[in-house]
Amino acid sequence: MTLPSTATRPVSLTAEEAAVITAEIHRRRAEAERWLQTDPTSYLATTERHDFERRVVLTVGSGSAADVRIDDPALHAQHLTVTALEDGFRIEAAAPAATFKIGDTVVRQGVLSSGFVELGRYRLRLSHQGFPAIVVLDREKVRLAGVVRPRYFPVDLSYRYVVPLTAAARAEPVVILSTRGHQRRALRAGWFDLEIAGTSCRVEAVRLLEPGVGDSAYGLYFRDLTTEHETYPVGRYLDPEELPDGTYLIDFNLAYNPACAFSPHYNCPIPTRENTLPIQIRAGEMTPEGAH
Repeated sequence: MTLPSTATRPVSLTAEEAAVITAEIHRRRAEAERWLQTDPTSYLATTERHDFERRVVLTVGSGSAADVRIDDPALHAQHLTVTALEDGFRIEAAAPAATFKIGDTVVRQGVLSSGFVELGRYRLRLSHQGFPAIVVLDREKVRLAGVVRPRYFPVDLSYRYVVPLTAAARAEPVVILSTRGHQRRALRAGWFDLEIAGTSCRVEAVRLLEPGVGDSAYGLYFRDLTTEHETYPVGRYLDPEELPDGTYLIDFNLAYNPACAFSPHYNCPIPTRENTLPIQIRAGEMTPEGAH
């Protein structure tokens, strides 16, 4: 698509500004790898997924009758119940002495829009997205997961933009397909018009209509000519950062892989046809080394 009058060109930076930004991008990458390799909530800690499907309540415990069975003698046979609500989850202890943690607090009941429940060495990631599920994570699995490392293109600040959002005339509902075959609801917020490597491109911004997603939490889900070659076959994601003057920072050096690049237990948006770009974006995260 040719947009000569509106496409925004990359930012102009002094050498000093470029050095500071490059160092911050490298810091973020190091932090992301540390999280992936060591954190108990890492994608590499996931062991299984249980979708609610037509059910409203799932039981969790060490007994064979539990819907989500965790082989840990520290848990009761029926340790807790998780009820899927329209906008989140209700978690309740199912045995008189059973407890669990939300954050740093030991509780017997709680409500979350999404997030984690801690059960000793295990965590339950409560994922709603309109298709509620429990993802089980084992912190010991991270240590035993083997070598899976993120890979990145070299930092290239010609892929960095400060750009206004061209808002849609009205917020249009759209359907985003997912890697688990679901139709996830979203709103088309508008577009960013960018000149990328000399080509004018319009990139669609959407907001998922799901519990826990803020009103201004826009996402760019995109594919380009590196997809399936140097970058992950599903596509990549980028989170626009709103600046104080109402424009947005779009830096493709911060493009990242969906969770499903590291684990099959996640439900990831698939970029729409509108965000399949006819160019190479050789910036940001590549296909991980050693991924499944």
